Amino acid sequence: MTANTPVLEVTDLKKHFPVKKGLLRRTVGQVYAVDGVSFTISEGETLGLVGESGCGKTTAGRAVLRLIEPTSGSVKVEGREITGLSKMEMRPYRREMQIVFQDPFSSLNPRMTAGDIVGEPLQVHGVTGRKDRREQVAALFERVGLRPAQMANYPHQFSGGQRQRIGIARALALGPKLIVGDEPVSALDVSIQAQVINLLQDLQRERRLSYLFISHNLAVVEHISHRIAVMYLGRIVEHADTRSIFTRGQHPYTEALLSAVPVPDPAVKRKKRVLQGDVPSPVNPPAGCHFHTRCPYAVARCKVETPLLREIAPGHHVSCHLR
Repeated sequence: MTANTPVLEVTDLKKHFPVKKGLLRRTVGQVYAVDGVSFTISEGETLGLVGESGCGKTTAGRAVLRLIEPTSGSVKVEGREITGLSKMEMRPYRREMQIVFQDPFSSLNPRMTAGDIVGEPLQVHGVTGRKDRREQVAALFERVGLRPAQMANYPHQFSGGQRQRIGIARALALGPKLIVGDEPVSALDVSIQAQVINLLQDLQRERRLSYLFISHNLAVVEHISHRIAVMYLGRIVEHADTRSIFTRGQHPYTEALLSAVPVPDPAVKRKKRVLQGDVPSPVNPPAGCHFHTRCPYAVARCKVETPLLREIAPGHHVSCHLR
């Protein structure tokens, strides 16, 4: 990998799920879950992928890792295309990319001890012998804030925050370069969220990790991300560095999201922009700009012409006819 090669490069990624009906299970439509998403992540960088529930951000993260197969598009890891690789050809790349799931309980096997869960990736990939594996797992436990003595415990014997630390330790086991965090702190208490976020940031500084951080919590994303991509109904509508998004958000959807973020100061009054209507169905998305059915600024052009994601300032891209 050269100095300028991103760890992850995603180009025009699409994932459409067929809708089947009837006795013969004929395909009668498509769910356009991810509909042409592009972004890059450099070494040691965090990209926050935000949007309301159902916008396709989790599907995008899983398609990047090929936990589900993309319909089309390109995914490159350190400059190498992985979308067409077989399961065997993907094995080396599995070590480079890991995921931390949203629910720290359901993502852990209740029949395995915590030590076996963290050591399983090492065993599957044949990285170390049994004795070395135990020592490595103990070191991982200590690094994520757990005691090696807890390796013999089962998932139900841990708190939610501790279970998420086990998930992080498992993700770190193979020394990956990219970790996808799928709402990794949304199921935790606020105080525990801060501890886990700080742990992720410390690990990033130590290991030069790259994160794709998927969340609907803008306060958390602001704290951890270098850049933010705002997603709506399968498409990225705005993409810029974190400061630009929070101080100069340009897309009407970004404005609405930011207006809903609570301000921890009772003296500050923020005018909320309540969006009208519900999110359209991804089975039958609106023509033109997907957001025009809820946008207070929509004009006739928005209803028929899809806006391109254009660079309106250095590094600041927006998909809107009015910007």
